[in-house]
Amino acid sequence: MALDKITLKTRLILYHRGTIMLLKQTKPNGGRYTFVGGTIESSEFARQTLVREAFEEAGLVLQPEDLRLAHVLHKKDRNGTRIILYFKTVKWEGQLRNREPHKFKEAAWFPLENLPKNLSGTARHVLKMYRKGEMYSEFLKK
Repeated sequence: MALDKITLKTRLILYHRGTIMLLKQTKPNGGRYTFVGGTIESSEFARQTLVREAFEEAGLVLQPEDLRLAHVLHKKDRNGTRIILYFKTVKWEGQLRNREPHKFKEAAWFPLENLPKNLSGTARHVLKMYRKGEMYSEFLKK
């Protein structure tokens, strides 16, 4: 049995004073709210990817040593198989802003009790698992 190609990705769970930071995708990119992050390039470690992506997408400056693994998601959908490493931190610098308007409409903070209705299914699943203290979960989207 052949193994599907597995893509490795990383995402940021960033809380601040009872809020969480999310990016809203442009309509061609799905139009949903999601986390900062991206694909881990062959020359990078996961934390390096997240440091790069946080600055490229949202103008946030992170330090790799401040990032702590919060959750691992094994996801399968029509786009293939992905392993996504979710990191959290309480330390960052910079002013939150959307630095990739071709991919995102906005970067904003949302109260944890009032998350956007169009939060991606994956992000909703991960937040639920993370808040329950689960370190690993699986997500199948048909």
